[in-house]
Amino acid sequence: MVDVLLGLQWGDEGKGKIVDYLASGYDIVARFQGGPNAGHTLYLGEKKYVLHTIPSGIFRNNVQNVIGNGVVIDPTIMCREIDQLSTSGIEFLSRLYIAKKAHLILPTHRLMDAVMEASKGKDKIGSTLKGIGPTYTDKVSRHGLRIGDIFLSDFEARYNKLKALHLQMASAYESVDFPLEEEEKTWMESIERLRKLQYVSSAYFINKAIRSGKKVLAEGAQGSMLDIDYGTYPFVTSSNTITSGVCNGLGIAPNKIGEVIGITKAYCTRVGSGPFPTELDGETGESIRKAGGEFGATTGRPRRCGWIDLPQLKYTIMINGVTQLVMTKADVLDNFDEIQAATSYNAEGKETDEVPFDMVTNCPLPIYKAYKGWKTDLTKIRKYDNFPSELRSYIEEVESLLETPFTIISVGPGREQLVLRTAEAMA
Repeated sequence: MVDVLLGLQWGDEGKGKIVDYLASGYDIVARFQGGPNAGHTLYLGEKKYVLHTIPSGIFRNNVQNVIGNGVVIDPTIMCREIDQLSTSGIEFLSRLYIAKKAHLILPTHRLMDAVMEASKGKDKIGSTLKGIGPTYTDKVSRHGLRIGDIFLSDFEARYNKLKALHLQMASAYESVDFPLEEEEKTWMESIERLRKLQYVSSAYFINKAIRSGKKVLAEGAQGSMLDIDYGTYPFVTSSNTITSGVCNGLGIAPNKIGEVIGITKAYCTRVGSGPFPTELDGETGESIRKAGGEFGATTGRPRRCGWIDLPQLKYTIMINGVTQLVMTKADVLDNFDEIQAATSYNAEGKETDEVPFDMVTNCPLPIYKAYKGWKTDLTKIRKYDNFPSELRSYIEEVESLLETPFTIISVGPGREQLVLRTAEAMA
């Protein structure tokens, strides 16, 4: 079976750290969608690593890591990531496999991303400008290049043909400053390096592993509210970030899905534009941002912060089939006298707990319930029973409303700062 771990909000929920922790219980960790617009941050000792394409199981010596066909790959960023990981002292290239059907991000995809985003003016969607959208566009319009194509004798001709198409399209927009020649040189050098890595058909690779009894963990990128079909469209990413994306992104059947582990912060954040019902614009939001270090791992942009949104979480739990929850960054709220949770919405004058069709035009107003803060330093607590009663009450009421149990609570960035709930604690 394939267990799935994914974010239930607008991304940045702390997925990488949880994957790294859980990976020791799996034989394979596989990324199934997205690209270098993702940033999964892990701390090993005093050193910080940010993974953009390589799965977060890479630091576990006995775990194989697969970049699935649903992922889009920028060779330049991939090589930078490999160089960063090389400083860790961990041998990892023999455990890294790349699906031949994964699509390539060209330098001109990034150019297209920049000119299209610039043309939108105040209506920008907040793209990371990594070329993700144009790459997926080429994929569905059947123009794209796949990483397996780098071994074809006419690869350069295929590259030049797609590049010419992009330049023709870009000419319809106002020009932007983009060092194409320089970027292209580095990209081609990176292609040469990538030719030396290991490539597989992810469908055959993963299904053979399942048949042989191996345990697979599928690692999601971004968050469920950024899903191209079920997120806050058009302020979304270009791939399916939810559980159904695992089937397409790795080549497995739906009946191979086992546990679905959903990650949520103790509050909520969003990077870039788009609706955000519980956003806090004033001092409280700024306090959360500072305490949580809420700046994008990929872009460095400050994240918008707000209280936890339970109707939104109910929605993403439903569409993902979540079986267990993980709460991250509980410690960020340590110093609040009172915290709040949106338990329903006021949408066009009516109370509802359903996410509306269009949050952009008519963003619902949250209806809050207040909870007493715990006013305790959580970062050194390692047992659930040692949590302050206020935090336990908050966790237990939230999980009751969500009808899904919390099994892990994170109280800091380190591996050791994960508090596991026992069956007795959940009883």
